[in-house]
Amino acid sequence: MRARNEMRGVRRRGPRLKFDKIDDAELSKVLNRLGEAAVNPEAWRDIMDDICKAVGASAALLLQSDIRTPDVPRTASIAEATELYFRNNWHLRDPRAKAFPRMMAGEVVTDLDVMTPEQIRADPMYNELLFPSGYRWFAGIGFWADSAAWALTIQRTGREGAFEAADKQRLAQLAPRLTETATLATVVGRAALTAMTDVLDRVRQPALILNREGMVLRTNAAAEAGFDNEIRIRERRLILRDKHAMTRLDQLISAVRSTPDASAIPASPILIRRTTKPPVVLRILPVDGAARSVFLGARAMLILSNLIPRPAPDPALIGQAFDLTPAESRLAALLATGASLASASEHLRISRETARNHLKSIFSKTGAHRQTELVSLVSQLA
Repeated sequence: MRARNEMRGVRRRGPRLKFDKIDDAELSKVLNRLGEAAVNPEAWRDIMDDICKAVGASAALLLQSDIRTPDVPRTASIAEATELYFRNNWHLRDPRAKAFPRMMAGEVVTDLDVMTPEQIRADPMYNELLFPSGYRWFAGIGFWADSAAWALTIQRTGREGAFEAADKQRLAQLAPRLTETATLATVVGRAALTAMTDVLDRVRQPALILNREGMVLRTNAAAEAGFDNEIRIRERRLILRDKHAMTRLDQLISAVRSTPDASAIPASPILIRRTTKPPVVLRILPVDGAARSVFLGARAMLILSNLIPRPAPDPALIGQAFDLTPAESRLAALLATGASLASASEHLRISRETARNHLKSIFSKTGAHRQTELVSLVSQLA
């Protein structure tokens, strides 16, 4: 019945009501608030609610021009319809998408700019999604987030009425302000991501940032120094030679894609085994604040513990702390980096028997009973 009524609205537009008119004073207030979204991605929903109130609409959401993902900012009023839009792949066959070039050229585009009333009445997406959800009229405002094309899409019901030529002229003032805000949000977000990874770089902790598609947005220098043929980046993807760990990583990326932005990603640490080097532990951390700019798509930080060799403690300091001989101190320092007794003896150019004797003496003086205990004890001096 609702769909039938909406189709009647295409044939004969009824009288418009007071609340569907654009309130220029309220729209001006919204324009002044847009800067909030540059530093706080959570502000988009409230701002879009206010845009809807100012222009006499029921719902709004942001859409990318190329890769569309379901976690885009939107008003709560269109959450269910947006879920169906992506679940049923309407985003891949939305007839309004052909209007994107015109939007990016500065034109505010409506349904009737790209479709005839007859085409609207016959279109599957309108009849199966928009009409049953209560939406009838559309306006799209293109803007840029750095070099990426986006659009603010606004939905009105049949009762709220279509967007007229005068409405489009007034909505056009949103475009430059949206571009300014989105570009600033991108710059601020990148700076926040850089700060996050650089802080870890100072403590030699390898880290990388994933976007919502599981692709690598940024790596720090510590991670770059540790990548090899067993753990590397290929075509912006983290690739692991350890097949079991790679399966776990694929599952983690699936969780990144499917978990809403506001929710924590459920994931346990992943152990990555290497053939000639100590294993690496991969952990996931959330990305918060300005770094979560929707225009960057940053979703998670991966920490790679033990990817690079631990810095060797000063042998002289070890010797002073535990009263070791110079030879014992040098061996203890090498073992603290994760080196095996065999490789340490080769590096020091001593026999393995001599290395074992040194190790026994080190155990006696430090109170350690195993090599792992010794490494933990000595590493505290690094």
